[in-house]
Formats: sequence, C-alpha cells, structure tokens
Amino acid sequence: MRFSNPHALGQKRSFRDILLWKAGKYFDFSIKSSPPKNFAYPQNREPFHIGHPYAVWVNHSTFLIHVQGVSFLTDPIWNNTCSPIGIIGKRKHLPPFPIEHLPNIDFVLISHNHYDHLDLFTIKKLARQFPKICWVVPLGLKKWLARKGIYHVEELGWWKHFQKGIVRIDAVPAQHFSGRWGFDYNKTLWCGFVITIGKKKIYFSGDTAYNMVDFAKIGETFRGFDLSLIPIGSYEPRRFMKPIHISPEDAVKIHKEVRSRKSIGMHWKTFRLSDEHMNQPPYDLFLAMKRASLDLSSFFVLEPGEYVNW
Repeated sequence: MRFSNPHALGQKRSFRDILLWKAGKYFDFSIKSSPPKNFAYPQNREPFHIGHPYAVWVNHSTFLIHVQGVSFLTDPIWNNTCSPIGIIGKRKHLPPFPIEHLPNIDFVLISHNHYDHLDLFTIKKLARQFPKICWVVPLGLKKWLARKGIYHVEELGWWKHFQKGIVRIDAVPAQHFSGRWGFDYNKTLWCGFVITIGKKKIYFSGDTAYNMVDFAKIGETFRGFDLSLIPIGSYEPRRFMKPIHISPEDAVKIHKEVRSRKSIGMHWKTFRLSDEHMNQPPYDLFLAMKRASLDLSSFFVLEPGEYVNW
C-alpha cells in the first residue's frame, strides 16, 4: 500500500528530478528581493513568563512546547546531519542546548519519516532519557519504532485522534510525501497534528505544500488555534518545491485559513535543503505579511533556543 495526496497534481519527485534540479532545469530566473543589510524580523512580543504556556524553537521543525504541566517535542533532531550519508545535510548551527537539558518529555510528535524529521540518533537518546514518552506518529511508523525497541506508540491516520488524560491529539492532513530509501516511497503516511489541552489548541503542520482544501477544513473543524507552527523554508526553486513545500507566501495563507492567533515559522536556518539563501525566509515572510496587511506580531520567527508565551 502506498499513500497519496488527494489534492495534489504532479507531486512526485524522483531521483531523476533531483538530478535535473541540481543541473539547473528548475532554475528560477525571476528577480527576488534580498533582505536589506542587518534585516531582522520585527520583534514585538510581550515579556516571557515561565509560569505561562510556552514554546521554544530548538531548530528546524523541533519545538519544545509546555502547557498545563505537560511537555511535547515536535520532530526532534539533535543530530549533526539530516541524511543517511554523514557528509550530506550538515547542520548550519549547533542546537541551543543538549538533549540532557530537556525537562521531562511526555509526548513526541513525528510528522513523517524523512531524515530531518525522524532522526534515529535523537530518538534513541530520548527513549533512554525519558522511557515513559508517548510517541505519536502517522500510519506505518509504529513498526519502524518497534524495531528500535520503542513500543509506547500511538499511530494515527488523518482525522483520527486519541486521548490521554487531559491531552487530545488529532492527526490532520498535510500535502507531502514519505520515504527513507529508494523503495519505500509513500509506504508510510505524513501528517500534521492538533494538540488540545484544556482550552488551548496548538497546530503543528509538519512538512506540507499548500492546497485550497485541507487548511480551510482544519480551520473550520477546530475553529482556530492559540499557536500554530508552520514551515517557511525550503521553497526554492519554486517550480520544483511547490508540490511538496510551502513558501512564506503560502505559509501566510495557511496561517489565515487555520485561523491562527499566533504562528511561528519553522523549517529554516538549520539545514540547507533548497536554493534560497539561509536568511531569505524571514524576509519573505515579512513581505508576505505586509502584502496581506496582517499584524507582524501574529506570525513571526524565533532564534534557536528562544522562548515565547502563547
């Protein structure tokens, strides 16, 4: 069985397509606005209070989220690389703190099985340090974790959920793909997650492209979010990336459609996975927010290790 995206056309990217991309076939000749010298996304946030719900951007798509005494990690990666070959996909900055400095982790959410989201090195360390973690994964990944000796796993399909105590976690659609080696393409699912705990709701999109159906339905179903974690990087060249990764412009559309009160950009700065400059995503997000006439404080970026209340 292989999974698919019901609202995507021309989504599959083969190894041949990757070679053509690297050879320049998808090169975008349009002129892009580069960030002005010393550009920094406008900082307009309230003072941080440790006693309130908070999120920490660790790196890439990894967030530490804490609310009502419960701690979550999303797509954790502390490894130096995000590929099966050590010389490819090297990180561009160190993690802001070691795994050993984490508070007790109750839940780990894995959106899909790509190496920059499902990192075996990190998973082994977390499982040893926090043996009571509840791992929440899309369909097909429970067997993979079991082979690594991890059995406390909840496996979900789109629009399915489970409840543990005061925590409810729903798996929601994303438009992406899966695979860790050549012959397992789309044999496991990919997804986003919605965390509901008390009156608080968090949306973690995972990796995704944009379509006009899924995010509007997520917004309609859950009626808005207190916090959303949305990718803003790995989007150039656009002709190659559009079916699998959103641009900052698309990220703003998702922010609006899921009715997010506060969103944080992720999936940038840590690994070089596409053609845009490493510092381009926050500037393109800034421009997209200005074009949409939205309050910049409602969708912003953090530095690795930076905390924010929500």
